[in-house]
Amino acid sequence: MLGRLKNISKEKNLSSLMANVSVAFLGLVSFMLLTRQLGKELFGEWVLFITLATFVDLLRFGLTRTSSVRLLSGADDQKQKNILGSTFKINLKLLGVLTFLCWGAHVALLIFNLEINNGYRLFLFYYPFLALANLSWNNAMSLFQADQNFRRMMVVRLSNVGLFCLFLILNQWWLKLGLLEIVWVNIAVNAVSGIWCSAKNWDGLTYLKHAKRNVEKELVNFGKYSMGTLISSSLLKSSDTFIIGMSPFLGSAGIAMYAIPLKLTDLLGIPLHSFAMTAYPRMSKKSIEGDLGGVKKIFYSYVGIITLLFFPVALVSFVFAEYMVLFLGGNEYIDSLPLLTLIFRVFTVYIILLPIDRFTGVLLDSINKPKLNLYKVLVMTFANIILNVLAVFVFKSLVAVAMGTVLFTVMGIFLGFYYLKREIQIQSRQIVSESVLFLKNLKTHLG
Repeated sequence: MLGRLKNISKEKNLSSLMANVSVAFLGLVSFMLLTRQLGKELFGEWVLFITLATFVDLLRFGLTRTSSVRLLSGADDQKQKNILGSTFKINLKLLGVLTFLCWGAHVALLIFNLEINNGYRLFLFYYPFLALANLSWNNAMSLFQADQNFRRMMVVRLSNVGLFCLFLILNQWWLKLGLLEIVWVNIAVNAVSGIWCSAKNWDGLTYLKHAKRNVEKELVNFGKYSMGTLISSSLLKSSDTFIIGMSPFLGSAGIAMYAIPLKLTDLLGIPLHSFAMTAYPRMSKKSIEGDLGGVKKIFYSYVGIITLLFFPVALVSFVFAEYMVLFLGGNEYIDSLPLLTLIFRVFTVYIILLPIDRFTGVLLDSINKPKLNLYKVLVMTFANIILNVLAVFVFKSLVAVAMGTVLFTVMGIFLGFYYLKREIQIQSRQIVSESVLFLKNLKTHLG
C-alpha cells in the first residue's frame, strides 16, 4: 500500500496538479485579502493592472515558451544551453521594446492630459519594472515543463506568490498600506524568484553566450504562431476586463464585481491547466516520433476523463454558487450577490466545455500545426470582442458578457474538431471508448 501511494505521489499529472493547486490556493487567499483591503474602485484598478500585466507577459513568453518546451524535450546538455540562452536573449529584446512603448504612452498621456481608467495608467508606468522582475523565473518555467519537474516549478512559484500572500496578511492586520505600495511589493517578490532562478542557472542568463542565431530563428518561427495563440487565448478572458474598464457605465466597480465569478471559474480550471502541461510534451514526443496513433490515444483519454471529472464540479458549483461568491468577495459585495451568482452559474456551463476546447488546441500544437490553432483562437477572440462590445455598450450587462464566453467556446470546439479531422482524422466517438479503456488500466498508469 505504501509503495502504491508513493507511485501515485510521483505521477506527473498529480505532481503538476499539486503544483498548480498550491499556487492557486495562495492566489485565492491573496485575492480574498485584496477584496477586503481595497474598495471596489481601487480593487477594480488592481484587477485591470494585473490583467494587463498577465496579458503582456503572455505576449513576451508566448513567443518562446511553447517552442522551447518542444525543443528542450529530450535535448542534450549543449542543446539545452543553446535553447535557454537563445530564449533569454529574445525575451531581453522584447523587454526593451515593451519598456519603450509603455513609458512612451505614459508620457503621451501626461502631455495631452488624456483621461483614462487609472488601472491603465498603473500598467503603463509600473509594468516595465514588473517585467524585469519576472523575466528570469518565467524563462525557467520552460525548462521545468520540458523536464516535467513540477515540484521545482511549484517551489519557484510559491516563492513569489507565498511572499506576496504573507505581505497581504501583514497588511490586513498591521501595515494598512494602499494600492501603490501593494504594486511595489508585487514587483519585489517577483524579483526574489527571478534572482533565485538566475543563481541556480535555470533561466538561461549565464547561457547568453551560447545563444545561436539559427536556434533563435527556429524558436521565433514556431513561436510566432504559438504566441498569437496564447495572446488570443488570453484575450478570450481578459478582453472582458479591458472592455468593461472602458465603459463609463460599469467602470472600475464593474471590473471588481466581474472579477469575483471570473476568479472562481479560473480556480475550477486549474486541474485542466495542470493536465494540459503534462499532455503537451507527451503528445509532442509521440508526434516527433511519427506515432500519430499514440498522439490520438493520449488526446482521447485526456479529453474524456477530464470532461467526466468536470461535470460534478460544475454541478456543485451551480448549486452552491451564492455561497462561493460571498465567501470569495466578502460583505463588500453582498448588495451585488444575485447578479454575481447568476454570472457564476453561466460560467459553470463554460467549465464543462473548456476541456474539449483546450485539448483541441494542445493537440494542434503537438502535431506541429500551431498556425491552425492560431486561426481557431483568432476566430474565437474576434467573436468574443464583438460580443463584449455589444454586452457592455449596448446591453450594459455583465451577465451578457459571461454568456458571450459560452458562445465563443462552442465555436472553438467545432472549429478545433474541423481542423483535427482534416489533419489527422480525429474521431470524436473514440473519446468515450479510450476513456473507458484508460479507467480499466488505471492501476497500470499509476505504476
